[in-house]
Amino acid sequence: MFDATNFQPLLVRRYTLEVRQQMSWYWQAIVIALALVFGLLISAAILVTAGVPAGELLNEFVILTLFDSQSLRAVLFQAAPLIMVGLAGCLAFRARFWNLGLEGQMIWGAIGATAISLFEIGPPSLRLPLMMLSALICGLLWALTPVLLKLHLKVNEIISTLMLNYIALNFLLHLVYGSWKDPRDSFPYSPQYRTFERLPEVFDGLSLAVVLALLTALFVLWFTGVSRASLYLRFVDNGLGVARAVGVPVNRVVLGTVLLSGALAGVAGFMVTAGQEGRLTQSFYVGYGFSGILIAFLARNQPIAATVVALLVATLFVAGRSLQVFYQIPFSMVQLIQAILVICVASSEFFIHHRIRRIQGGQS
Repeated sequence: MFDATNFQPLLVRRYTLEVRQQMSWYWQAIVIALALVFGLLISAAILVTAGVPAGELLNEFVILTLFDSQSLRAVLFQAAPLIMVGLAGCLAFRARFWNLGLEGQMIWGAIGATAISLFEIGPPSLRLPLMMLSALICGLLWALTPVLLKLHLKVNEIISTLMLNYIALNFLLHLVYGSWKDPRDSFPYSPQYRTFERLPEVFDGLSLAVVLALLTALFVLWFTGVSRASLYLRFVDNGLGVARAVGVPVNRVVLGTVLLSGALAGVAGFMVTAGQEGRLTQSFYVGYGFSGILIAFLARNQPIAATVVALLVATLFVAGRSLQVFYQIPFSMVQLIQAILVICVASSEFFIHHRIRRIQGGQS
């Protein structure tokens, strides 16, 4: 019951900010969910300001995207490489390696796959597995340099992986504007893959890329949850000093995990070129690197959560394309919405680890 004698204006009460010792997992989930809802409300306000009718937002993002079979297949198709880059981010971040070079590893994966196609390596029946293997190896090798620089020379991986992205991009441009340009026209892309070099549909219009992505999610779940490496990764994730103190082979764990991360990003590049583009293009990778970081961050490096978040991001992409067509909304606005969601979820960390407590009378 309200006690009028204890009434005190809100502004004259004294409060203090405290570090929270622990918050239960369901309260953490509620805080993150509220942050996401807040971010979505801001995003909706921006879209309405840009000219999208408020009444059409639910229709575009939910009904037309998820309850239409063709749009749902497009979401799953779009989600496959996003799941791969999201899992790649989860693995690297668990090893305390801030892999911002996912785009560079994707580019090299796509270059490796295209080389197999362009030089007709292997029989047609094995061409697709060879392209995927080549992409995996190229992505892995592109991640090798920054992880060795960090482990042996203490070079900051944020800088090295970002710089390697620019090297990979410029090499890609060198190829598609130069020796790998399709001789039939002057556009900057490689010759088109043959039919047997494209990812096929396995059943009911579902791409093989989706199946590969889900199998990879199960593998990463095993790797991070059941395998011996998962135990080592938990120690590394909690602190390198503690991990070394209990005898964990830190360098080997970080090296293996980061290489696996690069391999997954390379396969993501193969999925985009062999599944969506059908050739190597100059901009096939745009948006995937940032999305991979976003997915890993929102999922808190959990493989199953990363798969779910990747599906949500794919929904955003597909609905964004629809908005581009019908309302001339630029793709940069889709990226802006992603950034808003990241900021909101990052802000929720403050409320998970801190609380505001009212100071009672007599306390200082």
